[in-house]
Amino acid sequence: MNDFGVAETVGVARAGGTRDVDVVVIGAGQAGLSSAYHLRRSGLTPDRDFVTLDHSPQPGGAWQFRWPSLTYEKIHGMHALPGMELTGADGSRPSSEVVGGYFTAYEERFGLRVRRPVDVSAVREGEGGRLRVETSDGVWSARALISATGTWDRPFWPRYPGQETFRGRQLHTAGYPGPGGFAGLRVVVVGGGASGTQHLMEIADVAAETTWVTRRPPVFREGPFGEEQGRAAVALVDERVRAGLPPRSVVSVTGLPVTEAVERARARGVLDRLPMFDRITPSGVAWDDGRRVEADVILWATGFRPAIDHLAPLRLREPGGGIRVEDTRAVRDERVHLVGYGPSASTIGANRAGRAAVREIRALLAREPVLVP
Repeated sequence: MNDFGVAETVGVARAGGTRDVDVVVIGAGQAGLSSAYHLRRSGLTPDRDFVTLDHSPQPGGAWQFRWPSLTYEKIHGMHALPGMELTGADGSRPSSEVVGGYFTAYEERFGLRVRRPVDVSAVREGEGGRLRVETSDGVWSARALISATGTWDRPFWPRYPGQETFRGRQLHTAGYPGPGGFAGLRVVVVGGGASGTQHLMEIADVAAETTWVTRRPPVFREGPFGEEQGRAAVALVDERVRAGLPPRSVVSVTGLPVTEAVERARARGVLDRLPMFDRITPSGVAWDDGRRVEADVILWATGFRPAIDHLAPLRLREPGGGIRVEDTRAVRDERVHLVGYGPSASTIGANRAGRAAVREIRALLAREPVLVP
């Protein structure tokens, strides 16, 4: 037993090195930790009845990769994980440090025994009605799976004519280093979401020139955003997921909050937006109407896609391109739950989804056990 009273046994090994557990959780961000917490609270033991696998080098989920200038006070909200509040956080510290420290303490407090770094390459049909989870740490056999892999590992890069000819630098939000790397440069920021506006406002203070381009006019949200508005936004995302379409982020349907920083940027003209360019030239970007902008850097703040390629062997996708989900359960396979996908992508949504997934999984496990030859 370890210091938390958790058995040290790691699953049940079978011939060939495959290890049996009831549940495999993939990912240890907000969604994965919430799921692991509720699995343990329901009576399952970490590393014996369930295992949590995370490919990141340390606790913190995707937060550990955020740029240093994204301090904790700048984020739109981080709902506490179940069972342990985040208190006394210094808002001036990088969010990667604050959330990383919080997640570390959380894993230790509840003895979740996250295994990292472990890459999951594929989940496919196994023996005896079980799921075969193939990883860099060997093969696991599970009766149920919680996929809580988020989106950070799948940055979306749009393609435009001439993109390969650009002589400057192109990077995505996933590799954004903070504003210091853009001092004295001409920067085109692409994207009308929260990251795009944050990057733009920071870079404008140090760049020689900034240009903001978006596919659609950005929607700024004036006034408070209450529970009713939040439920309506989540419902829009949920509608797409239930239809088997790729999910949109919750933020994409809530609009951008108008903060004091946004008001200042508006007054300075930083947030004057241009429509999307038609092509990229060796020295910048251009529109079919003759407009041209010279640039040293193109920063693609164009969002992310769900990281679910590991589920491809199970053929869960619908013709529309997404995985149809009821609550958190994949409609095509009741053994698979997606937490932090679509409507549960927010931090509070991930907490609730983790609890809901575990409730359904416990009901599944309570049925006649599947015997493995």
